[in-house]
Amino acid sequence: MEFFKEIENVLNSINGIVWGAPLLILLVGTGIYFTFKLGLLQITKLPLALKYLFSKDDEADDEAAEGDVSSFAALCTALSATIGTGNIVGVATAISTGGPGALFWMWIAAFFGMATKYAEGVLAIKYREVDENGQMSGGPMYYIEKGVGNKFLAKMFAIFGVAVALLGIGTFGQVKSISSAAKISFNIPVVVTAIIVTALVTLVTLGGIKRISSVAEKIVPSMAILYILGALMVLIFNYKAIPNAINLIITSAFNPKSALGGTAGITVAIAIQRGVGRGVFSNEAGLGSAPIASAAAKTKSPVKQGLISMTGTFIDTIIICTMTGLAIILTGSFNSGLEGAEITTLAFQSGLPFAVLGKYVVNIGLIFFAFTTIIGWNYYGERCIEYLTGVKGIKLYKIVFIAFVGIGPFLSLDLVFIIADIVNGLMALPNLVGLIALRHVVINETNEYFKKIKNESKDEKSSKLQIN
Repeated sequence: MEFFKEIENVLNSINGIVWGAPLLILLVGTGIYFTFKLGLLQITKLPLALKYLFSKDDEADDEAAEGDVSSFAALCTALSATIGTGNIVGVATAISTGGPGALFWMWIAAFFGMATKYAEGVLAIKYREVDENGQMSGGPMYYIEKGVGNKFLAKMFAIFGVAVALLGIGTFGQVKSISSAAKISFNIPVVVTAIIVTALVTLVTLGGIKRISSVAEKIVPSMAILYILGALMVLIFNYKAIPNAINLIITSAFNPKSALGGTAGITVAIAIQRGVGRGVFSNEAGLGSAPIASAAAKTKSPVKQGLISMTGTFIDTIIICTMTGLAIILTGSFNSGLEGAEITTLAFQSGLPFAVLGKYVVNIGLIFFAFTTIIGWNYYGERCIEYLTGVKGIKLYKIVFIAFVGIGPFLSLDLVFIIADIVNGLMALPNLVGLIALRHVVINETNEYFKKIKNESKDEKSSKLQIN
């Protein structure tokens, strides 16, 4: 037991270095740069992005458009990897360890992260290529190699990407959360959950991107809507507490000692670190994972896919994480002494008139969200392995991935999140270097696209006047 405690302490020290001020500044700073260089695109172009997301995708049926799946399916695959434990467990962990102010810093990171996610989506389409199996391959490893011309950094990203898939977001954290949720809600033994989840993951992931995206298209939207409705009910039944909760979030973001009475020694630095760190764990903006899924989209336009990719951060953090966070704060469950999903479960149980309903909303949502995250990250890791070894390495990778899913439920939750944080941070570094190096490519592609749209609009108006 002492040995594992020592390992945990060492990992915590490493995590503190990886997620220190330099990485946080680089993450948020990259988002700030793109935000202002692209004219607050996450605000001004959000209506257009949502229109692209929810309108019929003509390019999905266009044989001239390259890609494996529709833009919506690609986004669902990306969302399947982001809407997971970060939205339920991650938010709870951020608030319980960083105070309510951590939610404010999650918002800040997500706002600027939308611009980062847009840039990732643009570069994913611009630099993608077809692999030996005829599948689209893209993401940071390709735009770092082809755009920046740095193979070493590209390979480092791919290595860290495999590590995140196997040791971080992709396996341990998700399957651990599924087993805990199944135990809380249905009293299913952990070993039974491990067997069932491993079998289901095997069936889905062996079918490749088309089967993964097909499953994601069905599960992600329906479960997101059901979870949001559950969280909305908590807010409606406790609407009088919302103003105080928002006030506490903002006050404790800048002065936690005053707002919380110095609870657990929380400082502004801790609130920022927990908020930004857990926010990135949830929406993955700047991590470089989402562009791997975006690269599979059947589209001709990098900018259009970039806009659709941007909505992923909006849905994940601005909507879902916010609703979870508000439920936790206004019910006071973050002070309960519980951890992880238990905090969110308590919030829903105490916030809804029927406690049993809250338990099922959280834990059933967690099970499905975590499952889709597993299959999404299986695909990300597969593309990274394909980049490193060619298609010959994919089979071994899948075997190892499935084995890691099987052992995930038996690991310590604290250890799981420390490992996930470390490999996430290491993965973000080469991606952010690539984004900064290719910033002018993103800006030029964006300007050309909207200039073209403006000219087409003028031509359309001109032709209408001539007809009249």
